[in-house]
Amino acid sequence: MIRLTLALLCLCGNVQAEPSLRAEGALRWDVDAPWFGGWSGIEVGAQGARMTVISDRGHIIQATLMRENGRLTGVDVQSDMRLGNATGTHLRKEDSDAEGLAIDDAGRAFVSFEHQHRIALADQTNGHTGAQIDLSFSAALSENAGVEALAVGPDGTLYAVAENAPARGAPFPLYAYSDGRWRVSARIPQRGPFKPVGADFDSKGRLWLLERAVTPLGFRSRVRLFVLDPENAGEYSLLTTPPARYDNLEGISVWDDALGQMHVTMISDDNFMRILRTQIVEYSVRE
Repeated sequence: MIRLTLALLCLCGNVQAEPSLRAEGALRWDVDAPWFGGWSGIEVGAQGARMTVISDRGHIIQATLMRENGRLTGVDVQSDMRLGNATGTHLRKEDSDAEGLAIDDAGRAFVSFEHQHRIALADQTNGHTGAQIDLSFSAALSENAGVEALAVGPDGTLYAVAENAPARGAPFPLYAYSDGRWRVSARIPQRGPFKPVGADFDSKGRLWLLERAVTPLGFRSRVRLFVLDPENAGEYSLLTTPPARYDNLEGISVWDDALGQMHVTMISDDNFMRILRTQIVEYSVRE
C-alpha cells in the first residue's frame, strides 16, 4: 500500500515528461425518457465501444458508443435499470443518490452514494446492490458532499476521495480500501476552489482526478494527474477550463483504444434542470 503525501513530494520535481490533452469533441446526449439525466459516474470499456453510467436518481445504464474514425458520434442505450437492494426492491429516493462508479478487472461495479453515505457492489445484470463497504471516515462527510471520486487501482485496491473540502485548505485525503479496512494512502493538495467529483486509474497505474468549481458564470472543470510512486511521485494539471466551457462534468473514465492510444471521457450531470445539458466530452492523451 502506497503511503505518501503528494503535497510534499510534488515539490521535489519530476523527470517524467508531462502529458498533455487534445480535445476530440463534445457530444450532447439526450434521450426522451423520464429516467434520463443526472449522470455522475462513468466507465468506458471495450476499447471505447461500451459505456456504463450511473445517475443520482439510482439508475445504471449500459450503452454502445458509436464512432466514426474514432470520434464519438452517438450513444445507443442497451439497458436501463433502477438500482435496487439485494432482493431487487428499488432503492428509496433518499437512498438512491449514486455518485461514483468504479469497475474492476473482474467486472465488479462499485457505486458510492451520497446523503446515505456508503459504497455498494452493484450487479450490472439486474441492478441489485449487495455487499456494502462501510465508510470509516463518514463523520468527515457532509450530507451533499460525500464520495464522488471512486476508482480501482492496478492491484484491485479501491480508492475514494470525498468532495467535502478539508478546512483551512488542508489536502484531500486519498482513502484506500483493502483487507477489509480503510487507510489514508496519500494526501492530494487542495489548489483553489476546485473539489473532486470523479477519478480513474489509467493503464500505466496513474490516478486521474476530475474536479469542479462553481462560479456565477458557469461550471469550471479541472483534470489533474498523479503518479503515486513514492520514488517518483508527481502531480500534473492537464486541463483547467474557463466558466461555461462545459457543463457540470462529474464523471471521468480513462481508456486505451485498439491502437494503444489513451483517451479521457467525461460526462456531465444536468441535475435534471432544463438549463443544463448532458455532455460527453473526450480528449486524447499525448505523452
